[in-house]
Amino acid sequence: MASLTTSHVRGATEAVLIEQSLGAYLETAARRWPERDALVVRHQAVRWSYAELDSRAEDFAAGLLALGLKPGERVAIWSPNNAEWIVSLLACAKAGLILVCMNPAYRLAEIEYALNKVGCAALITAVAFRSSDYIAMLNTLLPELATSAPGQLQAASVPSLRHLISIGAEPVPGFTQFDAVATLATAEHRARLKTLVADSRAEDALTILFTSGTTGAPKGATLSHRNILNNGLFMGGVCGMSEGDRMCVPVPLFHVGGMVCGVMCCLTRGATMVFPAEWFDPLATLDAIQEEACTAIIAVPTILIALLNHPDFARFDLSTMRTGVTGGSPVPIEIMKRCIAEMNLRDLTIIFGMTETGGTCMQTATDDTLERRTASIGRVHPHLEVKVVDAGGNMVAPGVSGELCVRGYSVMLGYWGDAAKTAEAIDAEGWMHTGDLGVLDTEGYGSIVGRIKDMVIRGGENIYPAEIENFLYRHPAIATAQVFGVPDERFGEELCAWLSLKPEAEVTGEEIRAFCRGQIAHFKIPRYIRFVTEFPTTPSGKVQKFAMRAAMVEALGLAPKS
Repeated sequence: MASLTTSHVRGATEAVLIEQSLGAYLETAARRWPERDALVVRHQAVRWSYAELDSRAEDFAAGLLALGLKPGERVAIWSPNNAEWIVSLLACAKAGLILVCMNPAYRLAEIEYALNKVGCAALITAVAFRSSDYIAMLNTLLPELATSAPGQLQAASVPSLRHLISIGAEPVPGFTQFDAVATLATAEHRARLKTLVADSRAEDALTILFTSGTTGAPKGATLSHRNILNNGLFMGGVCGMSEGDRMCVPVPLFHVGGMVCGVMCCLTRGATMVFPAEWFDPLATLDAIQEEACTAIIAVPTILIALLNHPDFARFDLSTMRTGVTGGSPVPIEIMKRCIAEMNLRDLTIIFGMTETGGTCMQTATDDTLERRTASIGRVHPHLEVKVVDAGGNMVAPGVSGELCVRGYSVMLGYWGDAAKTAEAIDAEGWMHTGDLGVLDTEGYGSIVGRIKDMVIRGGENIYPAEIENFLYRHPAIATAQVFGVPDERFGEELCAWLSLKPEAEVTGEEIRAFCRGQIAHFKIPRYIRFVTEFPTTPSGKVQKFAMRAAMVEALGLAPKS
């Protein structure tokens, strides 16, 4: 590769893009690898071949049509990792429906907003998960359920919602059971489904994933079949995955990490996806790697650290491991060394991307040096372009920092129902402005040096402080709320809130956290809370979060040890 003179790189174009819908591609995969393991879900004792996975997805898709759902309608899923989640994704792909991914940690305010934002016609939900009683929450949100027959819901709070589908063996009043859906289809529905698959296009919308916005309102990033299928294809290619590989997927499916880096990476490569548990469990993950002879893993650095530091780590045989992808936050060089030496991950690669770019746009290679695999985010993916620009939109020289922008097949279709926000993110020339401050060196390797957007990354979860600030303003005692991130050894960053109170108001930090519980996801609840009477500001009155962060780093003793 020639030495760069400007910070602009183009990926290779020799590889052929997949120009099928996910539903059509699944049928191709089932014909190509009918007997090969496609899906292993250990906590459910599920072990399905490609042919069986395709068959189950087709049955459920036909059942969704029998319910009266029409192509283009939105179907939400609110559940931890399970086989039903995978079937729902693939079935929606076949039926021309758009799957809306809900974070399993969502609470009432968040689920209500998300369902209404994209106008969901159906919701597939687990009964409960951890401390979340989904059915109880939905009955609170939708009191009409008490007197509604399945499929006949007319709720004042979510007018678009007609169908609720419950995952589980026990019937739930007002809900259709997940396993019953596949039994509803007639020959007419199956014939209709075949037509829909044949007529489907790669550029059609497939899924909506919510990403918090700097305005505080989550935005629905809409991705196409082409976006995520090809992203998985190229990601797997860069890390050396091929037919017969077995990837451990301990990350959540509602996120691009699970859906794209896990599911699509495997489907496009003829590999097996192995889910150890409903949610990340280090012991279950180690056990799955050993018992399923996994050769690859998708894991954020927090997960890798938890595995390496587990007290029972040494008793597991991980000799089958070889490759995988990690990202979401920097990977310390000592952790990478341990992954190679102790987990046998000699080909582990670093990825960089965002929901709006379909998952990944840059990635290190398996033959990159250890320094490259820890100090950079690699080089641009095939069929994509990356550039770094200054505040005026002009490309900078190699080695100079600026905003990293991405263009190509993987860029989202847009934010659902929000043309203004889409235009802010994707310019007239098709460049997605990531909001990340990046640098490209003369060989095309990138690195991230900061974030333009005021985002906190806690254990791989992207959190925008404005969303939490807006929620905190609901508390009657709070006058001003400023939320920011501070360093944390375990999660990379933790949330801190500086709050000023209204005159004569009194409240404790624990009371603030209690106010948050049940209304916003647990990872969005500030760990540190400080009550103040004033905030550091610029002469023009703009709050200086960097000064608050520095003060908390000093007060809490969070500065790196020298």
